[in-house]
Amino acid sequence: MGNPTRITVAFDKQTADLLEKISTETQVSQSEIMRRALKFYNENRALEDAVTKKKIHAYTDLLLSGEHMILDVDHWLLFLRLIALSPEKEKFWSEHREVARSHWEQLKGKVHSVEELLVRLEACNFFRLTKNSATDFTLILLSEVSKDFVKIFLEEYFLAMGLKAEIKENLAKLRVTVRPSK
Repeated sequence: MGNPTRITVAFDKQTADLLEKISTETQVSQSEIMRRALKFYNENRALEDAVTKKKIHAYTDLLLSGEHMILDVDHWLLFLRLIALSPEKEKFWSEHREVARSHWEQLKGKVHSVEELLVRLEACNFFRLTKNSATDFTLILLSEVSKDFVKIFLEEYFLAMGLKAEIKENLAKLRVTVRPSK
């Protein structure tokens, strides 16, 4: 590391108290805390990007409510494959439709457009979203196995929203086009 460079920094009382508290609680010197803080800030400056901020907000919103969880993609796909083989798969799909409609009830105050819904679901890692136009989107799925799950969810959610949307299937993509209501 070489010889340290001494720098004088002025803090207001609240910031100085916070630094002291962190130093005491962690038993780490104030200098080391400041070095770590600067490194952390430098590594995370990109978070100032608007898209990244929206994603972080979505993750926080999803996880802090306690109604969502982080699940490894391989486990997720295993569950979907198991459902496909289940003798009660039709019951699952019926209940999945109900859950999708229920999500609309829960989110109608937060999610006001198709794009907002798709961005939120992208944050859940169901797919990668490409916006083709204001009313046309391509969803690149993690696996073909997840196609029915995502498609049925969207169909029911859009129906609950009162929207007409056409969802076309490809192998690992869904193309969503919102149609004007008549």
